[in-house]
Amino acid sequence: MTKRIDWMRGCATALVTPFTSDGSIDEEALTRLIEYQILGGVKLLVPCGTTGESATMTEEEDQRVIKRTIELARNRARVIAGTGSNSTVTAIENSKIAQKLGADAVLLVAPYYNKPTQQGLYAHFRAIAEVVDLPIVIYNVPGRTSCNISAETTLGLARDCENIVAIKEASGNLTQIMQILRDRPQGFRVLSGDDAFTFPMIALGADGLISVAANEAPELMARMVNLALEEKWTEARELHYRLLPLMEVNFIESSPGPVKAGLAMMNLIGENYRLPLVPIQESSRTHLRAVLAELGLLKEASHATT
Repeated sequence: MTKRIDWMRGCATALVTPFTSDGSIDEEALTRLIEYQILGGVKLLVPCGTTGESATMTEEEDQRVIKRTIELARNRARVIAGTGSNSTVTAIENSKIAQKLGADAVLLVAPYYNKPTQQGLYAHFRAIAEVVDLPIVIYNVPGRTSCNISAETTLGLARDCENIVAIKEASGNLTQIMQILRDRPQGFRVLSGDDAFTFPMIALGADGLISVAANEAPELMARMVNLALEEKWTEARELHYRLLPLMEVNFIESSPGPVKAGLAMMNLIGENYRLPLVPIQESSRTHLRAVLAELGLLKEASHATT
């Protein structure tokens, strides 16, 4: 029987990782971003996920970002730390460190590049669950990892591992998502991993979202998710369609390129990436600026960015 985690519901933000112009972690910008999330009503923060460019960060940098997020979130928001890896041993080590730092849960992306079988995926997540004493959210994003966690594998892990309590589903396969929603054990959470799929997924029974767009629009995204969870469908649908251009433009080029550019336009962070990510093209930038302006998200700077 899956343990019920009542707080794992609503809108979470898949935080970007701000960098300075020399490529180091920008803790001042990270602080601004987290405060902006909490002020906007986001109660769940996800540092060092794939949106946080974790693939290019060192273990020490991951720990700094997770630690800082936990410090700022204390008594105000929960922290689901990204600790996944395509190495099971590394994912276990990362998760144990996040637990020591005080994370409330961990997010584990499916192993990328390895392309494990369904048996391999099951063995990977179960091995972590057996030695990590934290709630675990598995993350299915086959467009990035080149392997899909099937509904059968997800449901098997949910039944067999008490601390595997949720899945972030970004497969884009509604049939698969509905199979999980229909057959999941009581208490197992299903979170959208795709902003644009959130409204229909909640209508089908999902519990919330781990969002990219909430970086830029935490208040609006949190409100849309909460309205849908309250079954206020007309209001939620209206807000969903208002936010849809932002959800789409954030993936006009490889994420998190557009969302970081947007946050820089909003004077929350500097627009700095680590290779192989590069700044977005000017045409994309023009489109993004228009979308942010339409939502009223471009305001005078109150902070300088680096």
